[in-house]
Amino acid sequence: MTNAELNELKKRYVANGAASPATQFADRAENALIWDADGNRIIDFAGGIGVLNIGHRHPKVVEAVKAQLDRVMHTCQTVMPYEGYVKVAEKLSQITPVRGHAKVMLANSGAEALENAVKIARAATGKSNVICFDGGYHGRTFMTMAMNGKVAPYATDFGPMPGNVFRAPYPVPYHGVSEDEALRGLRMALKTDANPRDTAAIVLEPVLGEGGFYPAPASFLKAVREICDEHGMLMIVDEVQSGFGRTGKMFAIEHSGVEPDLITMAKSMAAGMPISAVVGTDTHMDASGGNSLGGTYTGSPVSCAAVLAVLEVFEEENILAKSQALGEKLGKRFEKWQKAFDCVDNGRHLGAMAAIDLVSDKAKHTPDADLAAALCKRAREKGLVLLSCGLWGNTIRFLMPVTIEDEVLEEGLDIVEASLKELVGQPATA
Repeated sequence: MTNAELNELKKRYVANGAASPATQFADRAENALIWDADGNRIIDFAGGIGVLNIGHRHPKVVEAVKAQLDRVMHTCQTVMPYEGYVKVAEKLSQITPVRGHAKVMLANSGAEALENAVKIARAATGKSNVICFDGGYHGRTFMTMAMNGKVAPYATDFGPMPGNVFRAPYPVPYHGVSEDEALRGLRMALKTDANPRDTAAIVLEPVLGEGGFYPAPASFLKAVREICDEHGMLMIVDEVQSGFGRTGKMFAIEHSGVEPDLITMAKSMAAGMPISAVVGTDTHMDASGGNSLGGTYTGSPVSCAAVLAVLEVFEEENILAKSQALGEKLGKRFEKWQKAFDCVDNGRHLGAMAAIDLVSDKAKHTPDADLAAALCKRAREKGLVLLSCGLWGNTIRFLMPVTIEDEVLEEGLDIVEASLKELVGQPATA
């Protein structure tokens, strides 16, 4: 079917809240390229929102999935377990930097991992409250919507959110929130809203994802660890978007040296197959009773096969080094754009978790969400998928596969640059 025919079906049968605004439909893909239903070639700088760090359809993952399909597709691991689940648990327990001996539970999505992390924290501590941060994003289920540090569009139309969730400021000096102010706000929340004796956990992203790709300072993460220890609360780190090599480490928290109690992960852990995990200290993970964690499809055999293949790819192809190198390339291009365009500001990257901000006034850091939307639209017209994010909607994030070929990377970055020139005029500086 053509794009036009598929759009007609979408309008007729797909709920507005679930329908993509994009008018092109993916037909096939390979590494950093997608071809749509009309045969148009498109460069992918979105990676399924951070799911494809090793690219579309990596041959090793495809091979592993096909082999698993010939053996077992589903039994529900609580009814009849299988090797893939326990092998994934073993591997994740070995590579995830949590305190002590790690144990693992598998789920289906990032939001489901966060939901279960809260359940585990409550069971382990006997407390109920959860503290999250401004700008954080944790999912679209009711508990995770309550945990998100941004209302629209995730919670706008859905009525009251679950209680016992409290908020603290996230340190983003660029937007006027220093590390000291963020820590003061966190300590104040413990005084005014979330009594430590009732608070199970502090949940945070080491690098804000949907909130704008702002990394937390290592000293801030260490201070949060100390506050959790002081009050008998668990530190839960959400690595759903920042994990599996995006930042040049397997997990972003490794840049700080901090060991949390629980880490959640999903997205690139299976290169496109649906799976997520909570990895945590064994005493915490074992706090709830038998059959209290799980679900019908959690840790499906096919997705587990994909995870194991992804981990092999990381070792064989030195993905972490590639992520660091990609981040350096992006950083150099960002520096060029910041000098050339008055609208481009605050280029940043931790490994290949990279972003720029678009502004109407550099001196005041005034967000320009309209320009960000226009840039993404113009880039799509030129054959490049590009995503914005951030509390103010003015951040352009770069989530191309770490395995992207150099020539495809440069072609995509040239499209961004050409689109900026068309939207704001020629560069201010040669």
